[in-house]
Amino acid sequence: MVTSNIPEAPVIWLLTDNKPGHRNQLKGLGNRLRVKAGASLYWVNTLEVNVPLWRALLAMPPAMDKALPHPDLIIAAGTGTHKLLLSLRRFKNTRTLVIMKPGFPRTWVDGVIIPAHDGVTENQHTLVTEGAINTVTPLAKITDKPEALLLLGGPSSHFNWDDDVVFGQVTHLIGEYPQWRWTISGSRRTPEALRIRLNELAGPKITVADPDTTHEDWLSHSVAASRAIWVTPDSMSMVCEAATSGVPTGLLQLQQRPGSRVASGVQRLVETGYVARWSDHATVMGGKTGQETPLWEANRAAQWVIQRGLVPSTGTMAKGQKRSNT
Repeated sequence: MVTSNIPEAPVIWLLTDNKPGHRNQLKGLGNRLRVKAGASLYWVNTLEVNVPLWRALLAMPPAMDKALPHPDLIIAAGTGTHKLLLSLRRFKNTRTLVIMKPGFPRTWVDGVIIPAHDGVTENQHTLVTEGAINTVTPLAKITDKPEALLLLGGPSSHFNWDDDVVFGQVTHLIGEYPQWRWTISGSRRTPEALRIRLNELAGPKITVADPDTTHEDWLSHSVAASRAIWVTPDSMSMVCEAATSGVPTGLLQLQQRPGSRVASGVQRLVETGYVARWSDHATVMGGKTGQETPLWEANRAAQWVIQRGLVPSTGTMAKGQKRSNT
């Protein structure tokens, strides 16, 4: 058989448990590997694949969809994906990678990407990121228009949530900067009582978005139209998405709970200048940040994956060369 010397695109399987935060991290890293390494991405829903514990421990793969091409790299995020990942770890010519701190020895896979707040030391096998990987791409240019975005979460195990405190800070900002246009969005965790109070603020210069009806690209479009972003600190993913955009970002002030790793991670972002404290609102509204380079951890992680040889930049297989699933 005559084969071409043109290499195939690297094949990457993304193992998902369909939790939005985990899927967002997979998508963020996968998108950058598609750009930087020309990778082809294939999503695998682990909820549809039954993997007994013994298969995971013995690295014995279950029957997989025959339509899936053999992977160069398998990436998993979320504990619900770990059994399938481990069962596949001895696939021939395949590397394995897990996002977030796993509940099994890190040496069982070829690479690990862990946020700094988990307190793991970085080494050749492990990349430590500032916060969570996400799908946001830093903006090439920040708008000059006086438009600000407010993203509000809700009660969590990491901060003491207080409707009155959050609402008071929202109205303080609006009152201090009346010439600005404001877009306010709660989340599915935002208490209904606070949502009602926010809706009452709607007016010519204040838009209140309903998080239950906004479209998939609403956040990216709203971020791109903003000159300043304010976020409650209870959601690490929300904070990281805002910081990654490059738009000056500040945190509303909530009392953090002792011992919270997420709260410690948010504090790291403040200390490194990626986001600002509530007390620095004049700096945020003035368009200044403490970091010249946005927090683009998906891009840095993709570069690390390539440099570690976990995925080839041009593919490992020549066209026409058969891949083995054993």
